[in-house]
Amino acid sequence: MKLPQREFYTLQEVAACWGCTLADIAGWSTAGQLDVVTGIPPTFCGTTRVAGTVVISTMDILPMFRRTGTGPQNAHLRRLRTEEAADWLFVTDPPEGVDVSIADLMVRSKQVQKFEDTHDLLRRVSGGTGSASPYDWDGMTKAFLIRIHERGIPASKAEMIGDIQDWFIAHSSGDDVPSERTIRRHVDDLWKMLTELKKDEGT
Repeated sequence: MKLPQREFYTLQEVAACWGCTLADIAGWSTAGQLDVVTGIPPTFCGTTRVAGTVVISTMDILPMFRRTGTGPQNAHLRRLRTEEAADWLFVTDPPEGVDVSIADLMVRSKQVQKFEDTHDLLRRVSGGTGSASPYDWDGMTKAFLIRIHERGIPASKAEMIGDIQDWFIAHSSGDDVPSERTIRRHVDDLWKMLTELKKDEGT
């Protein structure tokens, strides 16, 4: 059974994948391009009790995102909002705010994929040295070439993607398996080339 796509990525994972800094992510979040979230225990904002996943304002805890890396690892949130709401809520209990760690700040995977699509990040990252990608695309490509040599070109793109997913699952801990959508985008050009080869073989 295949694991479902992961729901969250930590800011450190996103920064490593995109080859950027935490300060960059904080800036994009402030500009409304993605939401930084975290989890909190039951907290009161006036008469409203909030718990679970909440969106934070990175500008409220800006020292945590210093490019020099000298910022604090923890800060107190004094305002937050739920993912469904547009308005911010001000924390009243605990009076000092909610303590959060930078290690617990995350971005939902759907927003990561949307950001990558908007800015064509997958093509840019995979076109470089590969060091910024969390996935072993080089290893997968070599294994897939052996698969083609031994079994021929897959009958469909879906079969090709399924084989690639199986390879990643077999060669990982389960936490670093790219989603079907990510694989589809990554191998789109390869599948077009293989399709042309199949046409040539049929003529």
